[in-house]
Amino acid sequence: MIGFTLRRLVLLLPVFFVVSLVVFFIIHLVPGDPIDNLLRAGSSPEQRLQIAAKYGLDRSLVEQYFTWMGRLLSGDLGTSIIQGRPVSALIARNLPFSLELGIAALLFSTLTGITAGVIAASYQGTRVDDVITGFILLGSTVPSFWLGLLLILVFAVWLGWVPVSGARGWSSLILPTIAAGLGGIALVARVTRIAMIETSRQDFVTLLHAKGLPPFIIQLRHVLRHAMVPVVTILSLRIGWVLGGAVTIEYVFARPGLGSLLIRALNQRDYPLVQGCLLMLAMAVIIGALIGDIVQAAMDPRQREVRA
Repeated sequence: MIGFTLRRLVLLLPVFFVVSLVVFFIIHLVPGDPIDNLLRAGSSPEQRLQIAAKYGLDRSLVEQYFTWMGRLLSGDLGTSIIQGRPVSALIARNLPFSLELGIAALLFSTLTGITAGVIAASYQGTRVDDVITGFILLGSTVPSFWLGLLLILVFAVWLGWVPVSGARGWSSLILPTIAAGLGGIALVARVTRIAMIETSRQDFVTLLHAKGLPPFIIQLRHVLRHAMVPVVTILSLRIGWVLGGAVTIEYVFARPGLGSLLIRALNQRDYPLVQGCLLMLAMAVIIGALIGDIVQAAMDPRQREVRA
């Protein structure tokens, strides 16, 4: 197991450099210039050149990339061009809000999705299964930002039960959690249902029924445990979503976080800040996939041989 984990960690190195290349060059190829947000009306071309030289924007993209990568490897994400503050400080200030929303939405979608999938699989082919499957289909097609606006209109504006926006107390977390977690519920429930149905057709389940075990014991103690491997795969991929998937939700609910920080930086073409945010989100996805591989290998030793 240790060797498997070490091999996975080594494979992250080339992935990290590829991700850094993509993040850097994509933002620099986007039309726009951060200098335009710093110059005052009537500024001379000489002032523009001075600002470009100050932030290293007068160099070639290759030189800028290796300069940024050198600082990155030493733990320096650079300084925000527009705000004039270290990128790491800005990320550290906004990261707790994103983690709060992401973890709440992940727990909500995981617990609700697994419960719905177990119920649907246990009552396969009945009206209960049809109703849950319908909600799964609905949840997988409704855009999260549209659902967020609808929730604000009904529960915040019309009923006044919760705040419209911001991050003031636990009540302001309810609507964003629902809006961000609905799609996850549909995905987790669908995977759980399919995995449990396939597992329930195996010979050992027939043997358990022949021994006279109660159906709910078979479903919860045996079938669900064997069906969790594909569910863990989905959940591990959603770990990265803890940081990155709620970008639009943070913007809709005017919450502080990496999503709001990234959108503002994109509008201002703040290269160092955009690069830092995107790299953070990308690494969250990569680390989530790594955790999923390790957990799968621990649950099913055959995975170690397949992925060796």
